[in-house]
Amino acid sequence: METDVMVGFGGKQAWLAIRADGREGVAASVPAALGLRDLGEVRWRDGIDLAHLTDDRVAITPPLPGARDQLWVLATGRYLMRPETTVDVVALSAALGAEVQFFATHRVTELHRWQRAAEGELIRAFGYVGQTGDVTSWHGEPDPAERDAGLPGVLDDETTVLVGEKDVLAVAGAWSIDPTTLTGRPAPGTLRIGAAG
Repeated sequence: METDVMVGFGGKQAWLAIRADGREGVAASVPAALGLRDLGEVRWRDGIDLAHLTDDRVAITPPLPGARDQLWVLATGRYLMRPETTVDVVALSAALGAEVQFFATHRVTELHRWQRAAEGELIRAFGYVGQTGDVTSWHGEPDPAERDAGLPGVLDDETTVLVGEKDVLAVAGAWSIDPTTLTGRPAPGTLRIGAAG
């Protein structure tokens, strides 16, 4: 089989970043941790297309180098953004014994979210809906990457928040991996596909 290349993602999508810490089997354990059936391996283009075009599939990467000189496993799919899907980064962090981050961005509704948990503790959570201008979640203090994205140090009734898709991707890049940067790079392995139901 010819060498596969990675395919990036980001817009109108949700994804998890799980710190692999050099531990074996993190990617293989993600489907079960998310309550998905493991459908096996697939080439990058096919897996990312399935994750983006269906509401019940999640594509899971092999460990990829990223922020803080760590390896990160990414899990992406519209399934993670569905209103009836609950993504509990705290429970996932505890179950996987790893730092877990969640990102979602949808430029049509201007929905932008990120969360970060480690060792079963929520470190940071931010959610914003641009259509209404509402901050829907705020836990912890913004770090430098979030401040660079325009978040204030403290949220109060007088504060106006305005973030967009590029801000979500910048925070993802600082915390783990900006998935839009993957396109065209040699793939270190195939994707796994998990299915809901």
